[in-house]
Amino acid sequence: MLDLYSEGNSRLHTMKPGWKILGLAISGSLLFAVDNILFSIAFLAVTLALFAAAGLPLRRAWAQIRPVIWIFVLIMIAQALFNSWWVGLFVIIRFAVLLMLAGLLTLTTRSSEMIDGIEAGLRPLSRLGLRTRGISLAISLTLRFIPVLASVVREVREAQYARGLERNILALTIPAIVRTLKMSEDISDAIDARGF
Repeated sequence: MLDLYSEGNSRLHTMKPGWKILGLAISGSLLFAVDNILFSIAFLAVTLALFAAAGLPLRRAWAQIRPVIWIFVLIMIAQALFNSWWVGLFVIIRFAVLLMLAGLLTLTTRSSEMIDGIEAGLRPLSRLGLRTRGISLAISLTLRFIPVLASVVREVREAQYARGLERNILALTIPAIVRTLKMSEDISDAIDARGF
């Protein structure tokens, strides 16, 4: 599996993964619980400051949201038609911050550390008979797969653009689906080999 970890020795890189995952969960909950655009803008500023504190350039923050810009455009159009552009901007800021925070987690945490951190947090549930190793693997794969899928779509789009097929939706979706299924199969084989 593609590891998106970016080498570094910042406080975020050395922090235990469990605390980072808990921080992401609390941040996401706060972001959507507090219905105030100024709070969301302040959260955006804090998120960008965290990227800087981790020694990551702001282009890495932009890279987390660039693949979904078209979704943001659709959200803005829908909100402008049915609500107001102000509500659309509010929704986009919330989602952008959440995507950047999730990206920051994957950029500062190795896959193995993330799995171990989630497993440690779920360990009390093992007394109930749950296979916490499998649950932690599923959660970490979900967190990792979102930016990986965005990267696959971007690569396919660039390849089809070079061929002059950027407007052909089938030329974009079919190779992306095939590559995603192949990647899923490789990951499944690796999981079986590790005995999960």
